[in-house]
Amino acid sequence: MSEKISDQEYKLDWLKWSVVAVIVFAGVYANSYFSAESLLYRTIGLLVLGAVAAWLAVQTEKGSAFFALCLDARAEIRKVVWPSRQETTQTTMIVLVVVLIVALLLWLLDWGLNEIVSGIIG
Repeated sequence: MSEKISDQEYKLDWLKWSVVAVIVFAGVYANSYFSAESLLYRTIGLLVLGAVAAWLAVQTEKGSAFFALCLDARAEIRKVVWPSRQETTQTTMIVLVVVLIVALLLWLLDWGLNEIVSGIIG
């Protein structure tokens, strides 16, 4: 029975997305139309319209799934063990040394092959 309720709840998603699109279009048009007004007022208006559009979008099936994904991603980011400053510095130095060694090897290879080809060509 709860599936039927959720199906009925999300039955008009296309209408909600249409209203979201109209709100976004109205915000863009109003921002252009009122370009002579203060930037502060236009920014506040766009933020309010964006918040209303986002709230309405979250009321849809795809919007609520995206919101849940964002919450899960935030929880996963909190679980990450970030490297210390010392680990980051050491890793960076190792990468720089390896890049310099590979660059030197490639330069020597290029120089050697150039000498060989120049000797053959004359």
